[in-house]
Amino acid sequence: MEAKEDVKILAIETSCDETSAAVVKNGREVLSNIISTQIDLHKLYGGVVPEIASRKHIEKINPVIEEALKEAKLTFDDIDAISVTYGPGLVGALLVGLSSAKALAYALNKPLVGVHHIEGHISANYIENKEFKPPFICLVVSGGHSHLVKVKDYGEYEILGHTMDDAVGEAFDKVARVIGLGYPGGPKIDKLAKDGNKNAIDFPRAFKGDSSYNFSFSGVKSSVLNYVNSAKMKGEDINEADIAASFQEAVVDILVDKTIKAAKDFGIDKVAMAGGVAANSGLREAMSKACENENIFLQYPSIELCTDNAAMIGAAAYYDYIKGIIHGLELNAVPNLKLGEKHRG
Repeated sequence: MEAKEDVKILAIETSCDETSAAVVKNGREVLSNIISTQIDLHKLYGGVVPEIASRKHIEKINPVIEEALKEAKLTFDDIDAISVTYGPGLVGALLVGLSSAKALAYALNKPLVGVHHIEGHISANYIENKEFKPPFICLVVSGGHSHLVKVKDYGEYEILGHTMDDAVGEAFDKVARVIGLGYPGGPKIDKLAKDGNKNAIDFPRAFKGDSSYNFSFSGVKSSVLNYVNSAKMKGEDINEADIAASFQEAVVDILVDKTIKAAKDFGIDKVAMAGGVAANSGLREAMSKACENENIFLQYPSIELCTDNAAMIGAAAYYDYIKGIIHGLELNAVPNLKLGEKHRG
């Protein structure tokens, strides 16, 4: 498919608990990016409740799409294609966005581009740095995903490593619950860690120094739990800030170690970060320092583009669209979709 001079894509993202729609021009310019979050709803339950998330998406999806077009000062007639996340994610949540996207594609006779959620996170790095392009090593870290990916070209990925158990964001949430911070755990631990001593407690760092690029976070999570329980049994005071800082340091240490190892092993001098945990200030600071020491260029999105949003989906969709990769209306939600299987309809 020969691309027009300007390609405007309406993107929809509903994989978890954010209802988002955006209009993205030429994969890099965000004309609008509307995000309706459900954090306050799920905070009551200590985590995302899939049924509640799906119902809220149904309420919000149409107004959010309308607002995205309004902010972009466009109508449906100005849109060249409809893109949507179809996996991975919560199946009910995915289906709301997917149903809306397919209905729009059918009614407007526009091409439909299904996007892999992780590919969206990776593509968020293209939005604010117009010159940034593959190849690069990307650390993808969020509530449900922990991947180390070699981005060979737009839409071409090699997964080098992944978590063997908990995703890093999941570990943050569980540790936050243990020390009484509540949900969402990542931002709260990051904030509290600033008041703590990161060297106060030596929590374990799984797989550090070995030859693989895989991660494991269940051990450090369990170690925090054991530390807290042991202190309570002995009647000892617990310094939550020191725990938060030491836990975060252990996690960041292993993430940085594996990412820099991959970049050096493959001779790639560009590193990117993506996903909600890429907003963590400790991770940003440590990765920046490590990349500077190794003369590696580091790219990461602004905080709004680290969390789930539709602009990143529109950015990813553009590179498929100009290659002629589009989907039919039989496209279904794939909650456990693997990176690299993104075009399975």
